[in-house]
Amino acid sequence: MGHLLEPVGLGATDSDVYLYLLSHGQADPADIARSLALSTPTIRHSLQRLTAAALCNRLLGRPARYVAAPPEVALDALVLHQHQVLDELRARARELTVRRAPVADGSSPLLELVEGAEAVLRTLARLELGAREEVLIIDSPPYLNDGALNTNELQALTRGVRYRALYHAPVLALPDRLALLERYLSAGEQARSLPEVRMKMLIADRTEALIPLSFTGADASTRLLVRSSPLLDALLVTFDALWEKGAPLGGAHPAPSSATDTGSRDAPHPNQPGQSPRSPNSPQPLRPRDRDILRLLASGAKDRTIARALGITERTVVRRIHALMTTLNATTRFQAGVQAAHRGWLSPSPDSDR
Repeated sequence: MGHLLEPVGLGATDSDVYLYLLSHGQADPADIARSLALSTPTIRHSLQRLTAAALCNRLLGRPARYVAAPPEVALDALVLHQHQVLDELRARARELTVRRAPVADGSSPLLELVEGAEAVLRTLARLELGAREEVLIIDSPPYLNDGALNTNELQALTRGVRYRALYHAPVLALPDRLALLERYLSAGEQARSLPEVRMKMLIADRTEALIPLSFTGADASTRLLVRSSPLLDALLVTFDALWEKGAPLGGAHPAPSSATDTGSRDAPHPNQPGQSPRSPNSPQPLRPRDRDILRLLASGAKDRTIARALGITERTVVRRIHALMTTLNATTRFQAGVQAAHRGWLSPSPDSDR
C-alpha cells in the first residue's frame, strides 16, 4: 500500500513528516529528524516541499518551527491543483494527436485544433462571413461572449445566406436573450428549440464545422474545425434530425391554414376582445410580450422561468397564458406555443425595430 501523499506526487518521507506535524502540533527540524531517525538536512528539504504544497507553514521566530495545515483544506486544494495540471496535460496531448500526422498532399487537414478565444472568434467570423448558401447553428453553452449581438450573422443574412438555428431551450430564459432572438428573426433567421440540446456547433455551407472538444465540457475557447469528412457528414445528419424535432420559434413562413383551424387562426386578439378578425392569410397580431411568452412556451419553459426572463409576475404569466390558450383552442401549453409558431404568430412584426 502506498503512503499518504503518493497520489499528489510527494514522497514517503514527506508523508511521515506531515503525519508527525499533525500529531505533534508544531516541531522544529531537529526534533523531527530525531523522531524519524533521519538527517536534519533531509527533514529540511521535506519541509520545503510540504510548504510549497501548502501542507505546512513555518512559524515566526527562532528556532524555526513548523505547523501542519488542516488536512481537510490542504489536501483538497492540492488534489484540485493536480486535477488542473492533468487537465492541461490532456489538452496538450489532444493537440499533439491532432497535429502529429501531416497531410501528405499538402492540403488542409480534416481536423484542426483552434485554441484561444481570439482564434475561435476569428474562425467563427471567417466561416459566417465566407458562407455563400447556408449556416447551421446549435446554440448552447458555453459561450465566449454571452449576450453579444452576432453581427457576422446579420451581415450574412443581408447577403442572402440562409440561417437555421436550433436553441437549447433554457438559454432563451437568460437576460436579453429574447431581444437578441427577435433581432435575428427580423433579419431572416429560422429558429427552433429543444428542451435539451447540448451538441454545440456551427456548420457553414455543409463543408466546414466548428465544434467544442467536448459537448459536455465548459471550455469555450478550444474547438475543433472539421472539414469535409465522414465526421462532418455525421454532424450534418445529427443537425437535420434534431431540427425536425425542434419546436418552431418563428422566422419561417407560416404554414397554410386548414378549414379546421380557420376559426382559431382568425379569432380576436386576446388583448382586444371583439376586435374584427384579420384576413385568413394574415398572421394574428400580438403584443411583443405575448409573442415572447409564446416563444418560451414553445421551448418548454415553466411559469417561473418565463416570469424571470420577462421581468413580470408569475400571476401575470399565468393569466396571459390562459388567454392565449383560449384564443388558440390549445389544450396544452406546449401545443399553444407550437400552434402559434405554425400560424406565423411568432414571426417578427413588420414594424419591429429590434
